[in-house]
Amino acid sequence: MLSRTANSIYWMARSLERAENLTRLLDVSHNMSLMPNSKGGQQELLAPLTITGRLDQFRETYPQLNAEALLEFFLFDESNDGSIFSSIRSARDNAHSVRDKLSSEAWESINATWLELRHRRQRGINHEGVKSLIDWIKQRSHEFRGAAYGTMLHNNVFHFMRLGTFIERADNTARILRVKLEVMESQHNSNHAIDFYQWNALLQSLGAYEAYHDKYTGGLTTRNVTELLILSAELPRSLRYCIGALMSQLIAIEGDQGQAAKRLCAELHARLEYGEVEFIIRFGLNDYLNDLLRRIHAIGDEIHRSYWEGA
Repeated sequence: MLSRTANSIYWMARSLERAENLTRLLDVSHNMSLMPNSKGGQQELLAPLTITGRLDQFRETYPQLNAEALLEFFLFDESNDGSIFSSIRSARDNAHSVRDKLSSEAWESINATWLELRHRRQRGINHEGVKSLIDWIKQRSHEFRGAAYGTMLHNNVFHFMRLGTFIERADNTARILRVKLEVMESQHNSNHAIDFYQWNALLQSLGAYEAYHDKYTGGLTTRNVTELLILSAELPRSLRYCIGALMSQLIAIEGDQGQAAKRLCAELHARLEYGEVEFIIRFGLNDYLNDLLRRIHAIGDEIHRSYWEGA
């Protein structure tokens, strides 16, 4: 398998996962910004910009931070290479370059998504409403994943695709958890109703709302949210699950390359597999998440060096 093919497959998957993750975050941030709490609303609008590192770029183009400007910037602004429009375009371009490696169903899914997204961009956000547009993007992401999983050979192409998906997802979970908890801690809000919605917003942005209430009884607590989103072996967006999936895909890829990435991944997986939530809280959640992000980035760097540096 050529390095450039592996690279295109990997970044196709990362771009699609990035689009879905951003869609989930925008959905929750937009809903939270509508709550009757102006300070909290502004902080919720800032969250996607902080998580993605796009605040300075946003301020260069948009004079005021409001829901309409934020949605336009992240949904359709092609000058923002992290927007959903740009991410899906990148995913489609990468898919087109390796079209012969994808099943016809997988290719048709991603190509149709791109073509329809262009039409929706022309019509504008207000044509069908924010909720409908966001739900459509999430649905298209699920459809591509199902088509790829159900119709492609589970060979190296598939493994590199899943590799891109899970490293992007791990990075996203760590970033969202860190920023969302910083927002909640900064407010020190005594309004328990608003605290409740903030906790739920965090879980919803990571697709973990139902999972939390299935697993835990009683209210929402820092301890339980931390345990679920970092240490759960069952939640598809938890850090432990993502790193475990990364390790499985690296092991499945044929050849002797990637030993350094495998070692770093195995070390991080062991840290999470045998981790205890009480230790994380004593260590400091922010410091712990910063360390996890550093380790995830190191794995990504080693994947790049091992499989396509200089290709």
